[in-house]
Amino acid sequence: MQMVPATDGDSAAILDIFNHYVEHSFASYFKKKVGLDFARRLLGIGERYPFIVVKDDDGRVLGFGLLHPYHPGDTFDKTGELSYFLHPDCTRQGIGSHLLAHLTEQARAGRVRLLLASISSRNEQSLAFHRKHGFEEVARLPGIGEKFGELFDVVYMQKAV
Repeated sequence: MQMVPATDGDSAAILDIFNHYVEHSFASYFKKKVGLDFARRLLGIGERYPFIVVKDDDGRVLGFGLLHPYHPGDTFDKTGELSYFLHPDCTRQGIGSHLLAHLTEQARAGRVRLLLASISSRNEQSLAFHRKHGFEEVARLPGIGEKFGELFDVVYMQKAV
């Protein structure tokens, strides 16, 4: 397994993974599949912040993760928000933990001192994953999201690095 910066050549695999979560879970906050413009936007963020793909030894993309600004105001420069998604066949194998550790090291190197994760209250797997890795719930915005005809809270979890 290798973790390398995302490139344009990874866009199709990134979109396949992300769109799985768009269509089948509360992990993505989108209701409709996203296209190349979304991948390009992520790659643009990756010019300033870590945008990593996880690949197996054959070069297959197993997942991706990125650190992005929490807010455009420069008073929040030391706070980064994390996003990551794994191919559905690659969950619960430790890959997410390795990806989080890698992004955390990249955050430290970039002088980020706080990591945030925005998680749907209906995504119990992600909430448990973040608790396991030392994140604490710091805010909850009740009922602000709706997907699949169901309301959900947005839960912010935070960890100092």
